[in-house]
Amino acid sequence: MPKLKKWAENQMILEIIIALIIGICIGTITGLIPGIHINLVAAFLLSISPALLSIFHPISLVIFIVSLTITHTFTDYIPSIFLGAPEETSFLSVLPGHKLLLQGNGNHALVYTLLGCLVALPMTIILTPVFLFLLPIVYPYIVRIMAIILILFSLFMILTEKQKNKIIYAFIIFLMSGFLGIATLNLNLNEPLLPLFTGLFGASSLIIAINQETKIPPQQITRLNEIKLSKKSFFESVFISLLVSPIPSFLPGLGESQAATIGTEIKGYDEKENEKEFLFLVGVTSILVTTLSFIALYSINKTRTGAAVAVQKLIPKLTITDLSIILTVIMISGFIAFILSINISKFFARNINKINYSHLSIIILLILISATFLFTGWLGFLILITSTSLGITAILLGIKRTNLMGCLLIPTILFYLPIL
Repeated sequence: MPKLKKWAENQMILEIIIALIIGICIGTITGLIPGIHINLVAAFLLSISPALLSIFHPISLVIFIVSLTITHTFTDYIPSIFLGAPEETSFLSVLPGHKLLLQGNGNHALVYTLLGCLVALPMTIILTPVFLFLLPIVYPYIVRIMAIILILFSLFMILTEKQKNKIIYAFIIFLMSGFLGIATLNLNLNEPLLPLFTGLFGASSLIIAINQETKIPPQQITRLNEIKLSKKSFFESVFISLLVSPIPSFLPGLGESQAATIGTEIKGYDEKENEKEFLFLVGVTSILVTTLSFIALYSINKTRTGAAVAVQKLIPKLTITDLSIILTVIMISGFIAFILSINISKFFARNINKINYSHLSIIILLILISATFLFTGWLGFLILITSTSLGITAILLGIKRTNLMGCLLIPTILFYLPIL
């Protein structure tokens, strides 16, 4: 019996290691392919989970999802910056990232973003005990005033436009995206956010790039020892990230991009002049929000990401042991993902100027359209056309595309209004 028990333990350890490795490999692939969102992978895994659970332990599948999610978050910044094909969690990096890309510093932009992601990993461990203690206490009170908080945040986001006429445009775009979000979320679609965000933040940017016949210059390779971020900027960015990253755990409808937006406004960043600090903050915040979603799942049993939903389906009630395993997987997969992303980015930097960027944008656009049609059908395709038009309008008006997040904020506000 002792030998049998030892054999079973060794098999379990081997299964966990394999799940971790496969998750990192799949996360790398999904992060690099435009249009493949982590939610799609999580939904697919859940659809076949009954068969998988007959073979694998639930914690092994959870490890796969967590490692895939963290790796995807790291590698997703590569197509966001080099190809201009972001997801809703990484579109902020496109703004200063694309500017640096056109200056030959795309790799430079990516390194700063990835460095922020890396720094966020130990910060997660620091935040965990505080979050576990405070969240159950504060959350019931937050729910009661959720609508008011979201309305105030929406006004804050709109009013941060520099010019008065742009404030009006931002308000109109915010409302239009909100109406589109309400319509989309009330349709019978498996992945309603796919055509919505693909159009607002992906296809719209690509069409502008195609129309402008953008040409990419040769890119410089940035080494880690060449990174220059002052201690003041570093600690300010870390401190602000610690303040804003828990926000999505309290407030549904808000994600990494909105938390980073709040952080940049608090810090007074200008993404046109302080690209390094901006990208570093975006990287820190994105990982913190992702990792804190798993902590929120344990603490208040609320899901704020597709990956957290999948984990909840596999293990309805997490234990402290399960959470410890998840945090360990986050640390390991995050460190490996950082190394992988740095090396893959060098390949992109060396080759991106050798191809016709307009042709590449057309290919990526076709991939996004195909993925949308495949997962959401003709109805999703119509949403894609509408959301793309709205995204292009926001770009041409010169307003911040964070205002397009009205597509989630307005439906969420309406949901919580009766609670007031």
